[in-house]
Amino acid sequence: MENPAGDKPKIDDSAWIADSAVVMGNVKIEAEVLVAPNAVIRADEPGASIVIGKGCNIQDNVVLHGVEGSKVVISEGTSLAHGCIVHGPCQLGKRCFIGFGAVVFDSVLEDDVVVLHNATVQGVHLPASKSVPVGHTVLSERDVTGLPSVGQDLMDFKHRVSSVNLELVEGYRKMDTD
Repeated sequence: MENPAGDKPKIDDSAWIADSAVVMGNVKIEAEVLVAPNAVIRADEPGASIVIGKGCNIQDNVVLHGVEGSKVVISEGTSLAHGCIVHGPCQLGKRCFIGFGAVVFDSVLEDDVVVLHNATVQGVHLPASKSVPVGHTVLSERDVTGLPSVGQDLMDFKHRVSSVNLELVEGYRKMDTD
């Protein structure tokens, strides 16, 4: 959908977007991305942009929003789980996982960061391979100190979620052509 500023989403042909998802404004969706039902991806304010990297999955009821003049970057292989919110300005590294109902705002997350369910991350820089526990709030660099590293169990979980969703993209695209 075009926004009042005239920006139209650019969506790779290999991505799959559910009919009930909303994608509007200055949005770029790269190859093999899944955008599930009722997801909302909006970069419709002046100067806002959203880029979703190859192989990401944006699950049901996720909200991605870039406010005026902000950029949201979701890097390759990242999973945004059901009902989470990622609000610009924001940058997520490769292979991150944002859990159910989590909120990430005005932050930079390096590669392989896991933000578990119902956690809030705002105004911070999270180093690679850190994990934010369920329900935890991270609002300052002091809160970042002492966050655990992502263990093998969470690494395996992230990989399974990503793999399953890439298979869904293939399956849905095949159904669309049948």
